[in-house]
Amino acid sequence: MTGTVLVTGGTGFVAGWCIVELLRQGYEVRTTVRSTSRREAVLAAVSTEVDPADRLSFAVADLTSDEGWAAAVAGCGHVLHVASPLGADAPKDPDALVVPARDGALRVLRAATDAGVRRVVMTSACAAATPPLAGPDTISDETRWTDTADPTLTAYRKSKAVAEQAAWQYMRDHGGPTALATVLPGAVFGPLLDAANRGSVQVIERLLRGQPPGTPRIGFEVVDVRDLADIHVRAMTSPAAAGERFIAAGEFLWMAEIAQELRAALGDAAGKVPTRKLPGFAMRLLARFDPGVRAVVPYLGRRHLHSADKARRMLAWQPRPAAETVTDCARSLAAHQVA
Repeated sequence: MTGTVLVTGGTGFVAGWCIVELLRQGYEVRTTVRSTSRREAVLAAVSTEVDPADRLSFAVADLTSDEGWAAAVAGCGHVLHVASPLGADAPKDPDALVVPARDGALRVLRAATDAGVRRVVMTSACAAATPPLAGPDTISDETRWTDTADPTLTAYRKSKAVAEQAAWQYMRDHGGPTALATVLPGAVFGPLLDAANRGSVQVIERLLRGQPPGTPRIGFEVVDVRDLADIHVRAMTSPAAAGERFIAAGEFLWMAEIAQELRAALGDAAGKVPTRKLPGFAMRLLARFDPGVRAVVPYLGRRHLHSADKARRMLAWQPRPAAETVTDCARSLAAHQVA
């Protein structure tokens, strides 16, 4: 299968690797940017992994506006909706993140269904399939839906849950040839294409800088950005994937385990990575003054895991070891001189 695929948000960490994977597999790729000034940056980033030749084109479109989306999807057989709205990690008003995420997804779906696109693959998050955090450890699968009325949800978690639920509701209400599949990743790490858009990679960056001075008991279901791009393409091409959700989560690592992997693999280059553990009471104290810390306090000591068995079974997807992902991520940060 070849043809033209639209990837939304081409400047993003995940979108960039999706573009790379599609080009490697012989597709024509069109990607959206909010300004033509970003075109050269995307080309330069993608070119570090694959020669885009004349197979990468651009469309100007923004998730907060209807303008440009009809032109962006025109002639495309598939859409990977990867873009997420920009905003603070912990805005005072959650709707500052929730509304653009929901409305942006609906804009993309409306344009895609109007154009008769065969399939849209939307990037959601494990946060959209998670029980309330204040409870015992759990293992969830794609049948789980996050309760969007939960008052303890952070703006980010709520935005992912609301946007995905709105997307599925839209597809139930609109017939036609377009099918939807969603991909729900864990914590996305791995190598950078450029230093400008680092996303969740900043967790590794801060550890390499010795921040925080200790490792809190917070864990991550690690997924490599390269494997995440791979599962997007698999969900796009597999006939069985239409109408399905797929969790894309790999091994669970506590932050202390990530620190240990970095020190073992990088030696002196990881000399600032903290070796002591940061107790929970210290995090709760910091949370009184730092909204970013406050947002992660509910995760302390929790192992709310997600099963990727469905993706392995239906899509033959196999994520690489988490240790490889976090060390490749750290080496990439060093190579880009941001850690």
